[in-house]
Amino acid sequence: MMKVAVVGAGPNGLVASIVLAAAGAKVTLFERRDDVGGGLNTTELTLPGFRHDACASVMSLGRVSPVLQALPLARYGVSWVQPQVPLAHPMDDGTAACLHSDLNAAVIGLNGDGRQWRHLYGPVVKHWSALVDTCLGPLHWPTRTAGSLHFGRYAVQPGSRVARLFRTLAGQSLFTGLAGHGMARLSQWTSAAAGLVLGAAAHKGGWPFVRGGTRALAMALQELALELDVRIETGAPIDRWSDLREYPVKVLNMGPHRTSELAAPVLEDKSVRRLRAYRYGVGICKVDYALRQPVPWTSEECRQAGTVHVGGCTAEIEDALVRVWSGQLAERPFVVAVQPTVCDDSRAPSGQHVLGAYCFVPLNSDADASASIEAQIARFAPGFSDVVLRRHVRTACAWAAYNPNYVGGDINGGQQDVRQLWRRPITWRDPYRLPAQGLYLCSSSTPPGGGVHGLCGFHAARSVLRREMGLQWSLPHFATALNARLGASAKMP
Repeated sequence: MMKVAVVGAGPNGLVASIVLAAAGAKVTLFERRDDVGGGLNTTELTLPGFRHDACASVMSLGRVSPVLQALPLARYGVSWVQPQVPLAHPMDDGTAACLHSDLNAAVIGLNGDGRQWRHLYGPVVKHWSALVDTCLGPLHWPTRTAGSLHFGRYAVQPGSRVARLFRTLAGQSLFTGLAGHGMARLSQWTSAAAGLVLGAAAHKGGWPFVRGGTRALAMALQELALELDVRIETGAPIDRWSDLREYPVKVLNMGPHRTSELAAPVLEDKSVRRLRAYRYGVGICKVDYALRQPVPWTSEECRQAGTVHVGGCTAEIEDALVRVWSGQLAERPFVVAVQPTVCDDSRAPSGQHVLGAYCFVPLNSDADASASIEAQIARFAPGFSDVVLRRHVRTACAWAAYNPNYVGGDINGGQQDVRQLWRRPITWRDPYRLPAQGLYLCSSSTPPGGGVHGLCGFHAARSVLRREMGLQWSLPHFATALNARLGASAKMP
């Protein structure tokens, strides 16, 4: 039986452990913190009874991830809750552009841009499964379907160029906000990809929350791993290569910089230099709020939305990102505001609410951007500060201390530009395998990058199985093996 050490119990490390254990490997999962989950954590950051998702909150990719869909998460207590409106983008005239799950009624407030929206997203939604297989993972030549060609045509373009396909200010701004999640300059090639993927995910599965908080998802993955006989050791930092000497195969849920330090004894100098040359993007500053009542958005659609993009028009969002990439704080930042209590009243005392809001800041910034964040929200929700009971601020530097994988406060696992979209961190042929015997990487610094989807962990595990065990596993192979293992364990006394 192959012995594998997985280091780092975030969602990708947990998924990699589950896949490898389902294939029959003997897996030990090490985590330096006292609990698993990484960015999947829900705590009372402000006041008792107010439960905030520390980092990941909206499961835009998690709900439609083929890997997470293959797991029996409901068996372990995970339930999804959908807001009435997945995403709203308020404008200064009091209206809001809204993204709905139903593609045929996809947009409200875009006037003549609804047809163009369906033209852009229709083929991506229709061919979603094929695109996940060919584009959201290691680079290989995709099946030349209409969907893949359509996706590639637009995904490689700058987000600002694709936004100009829309005639209205609202349509341009809605797409720009989606593309802004990629944390890239929107004049940069491939920056449209994030907008296409996130918009299509909304049309496939909405932008839901995990009822009670994302910690429930982390606990479900942990329980599943334990049922597959994965040994989980928490409070167990791995700081020396010799700590892993008894394991022939090591799978690291780490960023390239930390990997270069830990694995330096077995890596060639050239590989160490390339890992250390890996580039990170920008950081975030996040504020979690306990509220006495809902956010007083001017737009009714924003009051129903799980996520609100607060940034005004396309030009304003682009300017904010340019300033951050230039090392400055934006006076009017692009703010992603998440309000889970519009559909999940278990997270706050009766009648009260939680809100999480973040903006981009320069990498390694220790600046508190909460005043700018709050001013942007109040711009579209006058009187917002009057409903705030308590705030909790986490700067980019604090994010780096919270999770070593968030280098400089970059929660996305590194820049995703032309050089690092698929070729991350070293090569594109098998980005999960490092040039040392039995050494693999499964963090979000591998394709397809940041987000809670488990695909980095799944593809890394597939690479291990192919190279170390000679198994050519696909998702159906994994699902079959998993069901067989779980069925066998259920029959045991």
